[in-house]
Amino acid sequence: MSASTATRADTPSTPVPVLSFSPVVLSVPGRPVDLQVRVTAPTTGTGLPVILLSHGHGPSNNLSSLNGYAPLAHHWAAQGFAVVQPTHLTSRTLSHLVADAPGAPDFWRSRAEDMTHILDRIDVIERTVPQLAGRLDSGKVAVAGHSLGGFTAALLLGAGLRDPDTGDTVHLVEPRIRAGVLLAAPGRGGDVFNGPMARQWPAIGAVDFSTMTAPALVVAGDKDDSRHFTDMGPDWHADPYTLAPGPKTLLTLFDAEHGLGGIAGYDAAETTDESPERVAALARLSAAYLHTRLHPGALTWQSACEALTTGPRAVGRVESK
Repeated sequence: MSASTATRADTPSTPVPVLSFSPVVLSVPGRPVDLQVRVTAPTTGTGLPVILLSHGHGPSNNLSSLNGYAPLAHHWAAQGFAVVQPTHLTSRTLSHLVADAPGAPDFWRSRAEDMTHILDRIDVIERTVPQLAGRLDSGKVAVAGHSLGGFTAALLLGAGLRDPDTGDTVHLVEPRIRAGVLLAAPGRGGDVFNGPMARQWPAIGAVDFSTMTAPALVVAGDKDDSRHFTDMGPDWHADPYTLAPGPKTLLTLFDAEHGLGGIAGYDAAETTDESPERVAALARLSAAYLHTRLHPGALTWQSACEALTTGPRAVGRVESK
């Protein structure tokens, strides 16, 4: 084990400069367009854990692609992770190319399969990105996703889904993924999945969290009221914690709406709760959670929680099971 690897196993060091490279283009048989990914990583260090980051949908063109979520990707990379971001087929940047492709418009199966394709070819990605060869630890992989990306992450962590077209139960769990972060992810289906957009996205209401056994941090904003899908209120976004078996942790962010302060992009027009402070706190907490999960025994998560979720200036509250 190198000295730099040993350091990262204890606690993330002071943030370092990062490099971002895109696109890495992967040809996938049967996929209507090539799979393109962005890789963001620290300029130094070895044994880097990998975070697969799944984008949401949203009204902007390029935030729902490999070009979004820079506030999270940059912070995570500066804390010692290599972040890999695909452009899923749901991206508005591809809508003119894939509107009639099988699986449209939600591409729920393809989104999860994108992450498996990435892991299958992580060596190609590592060789393609300048200065990255030999620096990844492919045995330490996590997944994170925002909104629709949180739905994708749930499937990869073990949640089942009843295929709306066939009625068959589908499992797309990826065993190489050891932990996850679900950011403002959708909740349960059933009677509460009753908003005006529910019929347009039946797959979202067909998820079963009872088989999502992998460790996960579920992040929900206490002002995230997604009336277009449900009248259940902000608690709907806590369902991946409430309805899944442990080990799970719930981070409820105070005053946060669906953008969680602006994680999809810097100064994004659709962010309704712009807060650089909230984004910074969430980035630190999520990085700390994954660091501790991927390096058992590390105190990173405990330290971050003590700093950010206790006292009069707490950004949120944490509970675990």
